[in-house]
Amino acid sequence: MPLRLPIFFRAIAYEARGGFLVRPFAIALALGVVGAVLSSLEEQIPSLGAFAPAILFPSRQDPQTAQLILSAIATSIMTVVSIVFAILLMTLTLASTQFSPRILISFVHDRATQWTLGVFLGTFAYCIAVLPAARSLPTPFVPVLSVMGAMALALAAVAWLIFFIHHISQAISVNHIVDRIARETELVIDGLMPHPRGLSEPAIPPWPPAGEETPVASPRTGYIRFIDIDRLLAVSKSLRIRIRVVRGVGQFIPAGVPLLQVTREDRISAVYAAELLSAFDIGPTRTLQQDVEFGVIQIVDIALRAISPAVNDPSTAISCIDQLTAVLIIWVGRAPPPSVLFHPSHAPRVAIPWIGLEGMLNTAFDQIRHYAAADLAVNLRLLRAMGDIASTTRRADVHAALRERARFLVERAAENMIETDAVRLRERLAWLETLLTACG
Repeated sequence: MPLRLPIFFRAIAYEARGGFLVRPFAIALALGVVGAVLSSLEEQIPSLGAFAPAILFPSRQDPQTAQLILSAIATSIMTVVSIVFAILLMTLTLASTQFSPRILISFVHDRATQWTLGVFLGTFAYCIAVLPAARSLPTPFVPVLSVMGAMALALAAVAWLIFFIHHISQAISVNHIVDRIARETELVIDGLMPHPRGLSEPAIPPWPPAGEETPVASPRTGYIRFIDIDRLLAVSKSLRIRIRVVRGVGQFIPAGVPLLQVTREDRISAVYAAELLSAFDIGPTRTLQQDVEFGVIQIVDIALRAISPAVNDPSTAISCIDQLTAVLIIWVGRAPPPSVLFHPSHAPRVAIPWIGLEGMLNTAFDQIRHYAAADLAVNLRLLRAMGDIASTTRRADVHAALRERARFLVERAAENMIETDAVRLRERLAWLETLLTACG
């Protein structure tokens, strides 16, 4: 099945971005190779070590000083690595319990942390690679230049440790976490919806009546994390069939449940069915490959934890609403990904369900509205967020959806507030109604 490899490599590449395995291992391996090669070159070309200061190595025939330096650096670096891992575990535990377990993916993808582990492990690997070259038998030899490199790496590791502590102190700040999630979500929007939305979008012809369709069941249980649209279109074109994706990105699908509905059952062999299924990356957790909603859910989770009675931190919830506003403004202003793909231009080939306006607004606002029904500050900020979104677009459907949600919010919240607070909410609603009328 020749088409299976691209989606496989894409999934591997995405996983390689995160985690504490690939990048730290690559850095450690690279520095270890540098140490082995440099010490070998020094042995073959003794003049390379002539530039080292004589005060450190007055006798180039005594390897004990080099062995002592390399051993001390390697031992101390491994001690620091254990401290770094302890800090990481503490940070991950704190973030998971205080904010949301779903935001751990943001910490795992943090490149500064990955480089920190890589630099420390690489310094250790460098020292271990150079250490055998500092020997007394059969001929005494001191890899002076390589030892100087180990000392430079040790100084760099100390400076990097200070930077890492500073970085972690910022990384556990809730405002920093929410901002980072929002920026990652905006990158997903840029990749999935790169074009601005026009005032009038071309009408999309309806999908033909279902007729005779054959289900293709999912072979795995998990969340749909990525759909290779080009592959589905290519297979549908080559077989001259129509493909309707039943569940979209971010949705959970059990094994054995239909993932696709295709026409012309006689043309779908086991090989082609496998090619169709290989266009889907299905895994145990949602990711930010094509799933804009997942980024919104992470921010909403932090807001819900903040307004819970156990935490009671409406300021954090307000910060989350501010970032949700920025994300939704970008999302509303972009042309949606095509839900029906054609080839040629008049022949519908592939239908994919993407999250729409109602779904995105529900995800962003409904739970916060429900759990903050008695919080005046949070409700006022929700209404202002709706006003900010409305002021950036002339879309009538967006204005209608925001007006409906704003009225429902004020109606429900007023039931849980004293009259003076309810009056302030109604005043904010009147402001929003005026703004919607002006923008329309």
